Amino acid sequence: MRKYQDKSEKNKIRILALDDDSIMTFTLQSYFSASGFEVDVENNPYAAIEKIRNNHYDILMSDFLMSPICGDKVVEAVREFNNDIFIIFLTGHKSMAPPIKTIRTLNIQGYFEKGDNFSQLELLVESCVKSIQQLKTIREYKNDLEVTNTHLNEVNKKLLESHESLINALRSMVDARDVYTRGHSDRVSVLSEKISIAMGRSSGENDRVRTAGLLHDIGKLKIPDAILLKNGILTLDERNQMQWHPEYAIDILSNVEWFSDILPGVLQHHERYDGSGYPYRLSAGNIHEDARIICVADCFDAMTSFRRYRKNLTIQQARKELLKGKGMQFDPEIVDVFIKILGDFTQITNDPKWVDAVVDTTYSLSV
Repeated sequence: MRKYQDKSEKNKIRILALDDDSIMTFTLQSYFSASGFEVDVENNPYAAIEKIRNNHYDILMSDFLMSPICGDKVVEAVREFNNDIFIIFLTGHKSMAPPIKTIRTLNIQGYFEKGDNFSQLELLVESCVKSIQQLKTIREYKNDLEVTNTHLNEVNKKLLESHESLINALRSMVDARDVYTRGHSDRVSVLSEKISIAMGRSSGENDRVRTAGLLHDIGKLKIPDAILLKNGILTLDERNQMQWHPEYAIDILSNVEWFSDILPGVLQHHERYDGSGYPYRLSAGNIHEDARIICVADCFDAMTSFRRYRKNLTIQQARKELLKGKGMQFDPEIVDVFIKILGDFTQITNDPKWVDAVVDTTYSLSV
């Protein structure tokens, strides 16, 4: 008889020996207990089924031919509620071995021809133990992953909530500076996202341009009130200073890694398609697509919003200005997409102030 080698695990494996011959079960219990296993015995097949139902066993060693029911009927009953237990059939002779179909159907791990030498049976048990240990490791790893994923989901949720709170705080700071432009960033954000969706861009790109639209004017926090809140047309010097606000925005946003992907859209939203914009006089495809989208949404909302130094345009007047600026201030394809969106919404709502009707001013990240 060989001693079971993995002594750290030997007491963790529980075996149930089932045979209608009490001498056989006593012999199995004595042998495998001496090898370090915990072994229970049972001579009644029905009682064995209930023991497995109500207790944990890793291995069932069962006689195949028994009374009042045979081992295959025992296993059929056990498999209705337990697919984890490893099963080894015991037979009195090779000719009495269970059919291969039965072994496969009932997920039997092996069978052993009874005799005086249990070495072969012990090898079968050791093989089962190794499989049990491997499955245990896999389950523990899976559980650890589930716990880790749950924790990561909670962390990500908190990060997203913090991200959202930061964005709303920054947006509110801009709105607080000027009552006449309050809500402008929200509208630009939503309009930019609608354009992006209509262009067939990815969900990640849609989220990115929405955030960039919301924070496109954040650089105005560094513009003096005397310029930002002026009741008339800006002088050349004042206009030059105002044109620094995209770069001021980058100074603010680049301190937060979360915002790294929205920087091009924010920095370039005043570039013009023909290259006459600012701050770098980029043109056409050299302007980030997010910025070209925001440019259209920003100008449309500015034209249709009241300002202290001028009246707002009607939607139809703003539409004409967008068409007039195709290929000069605006990307022609993006204007065409936006004009279609504009037409769809005005037709659906019959409301000249459709922008206010469709814009939800509560910014929310998709989790």
